[in-house]
Amino acid sequence: MSEVGANQVPGREELFNPTLYAIRALGGSARVQEIAQRVAQDMNLSDSCVQWPHGNGRITELEYRLYWARNYLKQYGLIDNSTRGVWTFTSTGLGTNSVDPTDVVRYVRGVRTKGNAGSGQDIGDMEEGESSDTDSWRETLAEVLREMPPDAFERLCQRVLRESGFIEVEVTGKSGDGGIDGKGIIRFGGLISFPVIFQCKRYSSNVGPAVVRELRGSMQGRADRGMILTTSGFTADAHKEATRDGVPPIDLIDGDLLLNKLKEFRLGVDVQMVEDVTVDASWFQAL
Repeated sequence: MSEVGANQVPGREELFNPTLYAIRALGGSARVQEIAQRVAQDMNLSDSCVQWPHGNGRITELEYRLYWARNYLKQYGLIDNSTRGVWTFTSTGLGTNSVDPTDVVRYVRGVRTKGNAGSGQDIGDMEEGESSDTDSWRETLAEVLREMPPDAFERLCQRVLRESGFIEVEVTGKSGDGGIDGKGIIRFGGLISFPVIFQCKRYSSNVGPAVVRELRGSMQGRADRGMILTTSGFTADAHKEATRDGVPPIDLIDGDLLLNKLKEFRLGVDVQMVEDVTVDASWFQAL
């Protein structure tokens, strides 16, 4: 693809302060997707800019550059992330309203030059396009999901919903059913329950608002709530449509959350006590 589109995406240093502003606006803690959505909103980025692919298209260029912005700010001591992927301010970050991007880059490169002893792979190595050890399993798993046959991916989503507490989960597999792939019932406290209709999207690009509207139209009179599960993400307009006032809500489960759930439930993912995460591709092929 032409580099013209990629050049419209804010650079890493340009994203330092917007990332800090986003986490602060979201209450001091946020997941990766929430940060990306807030940054895109605050910077008034177009959908084409937000969705521009990076490299082979596994992630967007914005997600890639935000990844590095977060890691530079982490090295600088302003933010940190939990094992569940939630980013928060450090004690230093709480009192920092903005940064000089030049100072951040200079400091991080200084740490790299000193060898960053004992911290494993340094930022210099990772800037050459390599993934950190902690994230490599996510890329492997995401690739496995994207290569699954559509019916197998639907059965995987069915399993995830069952593990999440849904009952009577069924994959319908009917064509011409308004995009409905399955249905189930979610029960709270063993007393209150309501039906949910879900749709599975094995996409590489972000899901747009038209998909949300289509599912909502198909669930009229059949369910109280809808859900879309995808291997990718959702555009800002899709999120707005999903939570629009006056209409039934649609829950959006993006690829990042789906990977977390597969790891949490140990579905095709083996997690050692030392956090040595591996993906069993054969598990998905057997679905």
